[in-house]
Amino acid sequence: MADEAKAKGNAAFSSGDFNAAIKHFTDAINLSPTNHVLYSNRSAAYASLHQYESALSDAKKTVELKPDWSKGYSRLGAAHLGLHQYQDAVSAYKKGLEIDPNNEALKSGLADAQSAATASASRSRAASPPNLFGDAFQGPEMWAKLTADPTTRVFFQQPDFVKAMQEIQRNPSKLNEYLQDQRVMQALGVLLNVKFKAHGGGDDMEIPEADSPPAPSPSHPAKEEVKKPEPEPEPEPMEITEEEKEKKEKKEKALKEKEAGNAAYKKKDFETAIKHYTIAMELDDGDISYITNRAAVYLEMGKYEDCIKDCDKAVERGRELRSDYKMIARALTRKGTALVKMAKCSKDYEPAIETFQKALTEHRNPDTLKKLNDAEKAKKDLEQQEYFDPKIADEEREKGNECFKQQKYPEAVKHYTESLRRNPKDPKAYSNRAACYTKLGALPEGLKDAEKCIELDPTFSKGYTRKGAVQFFMKEYDKALETYQEGLKHDANNQELLDGVRRCVEQINKANRGDLSPEELKERQAKAMQDPEIQNILSDPVMRQVLIDFQENPKAAQEHMKNPMVMNKIQKLVSAGIVQMR
Repeated sequence: MADEAKAKGNAAFSSGDFNAAIKHFTDAINLSPTNHVLYSNRSAAYASLHQYESALSDAKKTVELKPDWSKGYSRLGAAHLGLHQYQDAVSAYKKGLEIDPNNEALKSGLADAQSAATASASRSRAASPPNLFGDAFQGPEMWAKLTADPTTRVFFQQPDFVKAMQEIQRNPSKLNEYLQDQRVMQALGVLLNVKFKAHGGGDDMEIPEADSPPAPSPSHPAKEEVKKPEPEPEPEPMEITEEEKEKKEKKEKALKEKEAGNAAYKKKDFETAIKHYTIAMELDDGDISYITNRAAVYLEMGKYEDCIKDCDKAVERGRELRSDYKMIARALTRKGTALVKMAKCSKDYEPAIETFQKALTEHRNPDTLKKLNDAEKAKKDLEQQEYFDPKIADEEREKGNECFKQQKYPEAVKHYTESLRRNPKDPKAYSNRAACYTKLGALPEGLKDAEKCIELDPTFSKGYTRKGAVQFFMKEYDKALETYQEGLKHDANNQELLDGVRRCVEQINKANRGDLSPEELKERQAKAMQDPEIQNILSDPVMRQVLIDFQENPKAAQEHMKNPMVMNKIQKLVSAGIVQMR
């Protein structure tokens, strides 16, 4: 039972949950109160939370239970150091070295304690200019921070990393020699509370790349002395089982394989990248980034089915592990991209669209949203291309013509609409459907089709007769007249256009003579007041003065009529029924 509680405490400590670790170690101590390792581990957990009084109490109990165990004195020294009891810390570390002269942790702790004692004694006499990066690596607080952070804790199993950190701690200028070491840069970020972002590695590949820290500018010396923070003790690694140790080693190896894969990906050496990512996946199945990175390589290579398989695997495993929703969204987006690459017809886009939509429910990413919009547009364009069939379009238009002759206008509209789906560039179908809409009294729809007909073929006279007829029925006689006249430019002898001009002129002259009934005049004026052109004329200060002169100063009004622009505007107002000439 005590071993089980101890294992839970070790796991909590490794994950950085020190409060939980203390609880589990306390449970274990209650079950086995003479086990010195349990007090040692709980002392380290207290030290990680800067609760040095409690850490010191447990360290003393550790030494009391096991006086010949060197690690107990390491805990004791760390606790004294955290309480700024530097001479007591020096004594504790020295006593531990008497038991184990080659213990690196005790040597490092002794050096830190002696350095802190010297610094404390000399601080009142002189203070050196602060060194941001140098100070970050000074004292045991460096080891405490790096051990507590899950991203750097794994590096302590690597002797070359520990050696590098010790060298930098002894001589901060050594940092320049390790700027290319990703682990050192990660450690620097943790110590300075700064996140160094990666550059390069397309398609969301998790490829780290170190940024060099900025050098302090000699032209801007510090204006104030910065007090150097007191050192904190190093919480040593927990007593872990062989199984836990093996798991950590595998994770460490997996990360190295991932880094190697990232480097190969950057160089476009895709086969090598796949090998490294595959090994990483075999070593550690608790990180789906290895799978999504391999999927990205397959995508680059055009191996879309392999990419999709990896993405499905990443999503399934990610849900089991409750991975970050962004990681799952990334896998789904990558799968959708592969499906788009494989699409050959409009229906092939449907699974891609569905996958992008699922990705957006996990995480609303602008890039995923753009991919979704592009896929939907591509699907629509392909559908139109696949549906295009001029022969069937002609057959549907003829069916519409038969229905039109039989005055079955709704049925005719259906056939003309189908004809336009099969061939959206046919001006005849637009012209015929405009005629149907006119018969049905759907004048806005008829006007829209007539204008589309003219747009597709400006020389097709039917388009102008359809548009003019709609405008005439809408009692926009001036506009209808302009439409008919425009059509006559392309077909001067067209009888329908000539008849349209004649009808419009009759209606305009009728308005000019004041022959409209009160109801007709009122209707025309109401309609005219909704016309933006009429509104602009009436709001023009010059035209308002002209209208006043017509009522109060006929001589001045005659002068205004000599101006062609004024005359044209007056004519529009007369045609609209706003002004009546007597």
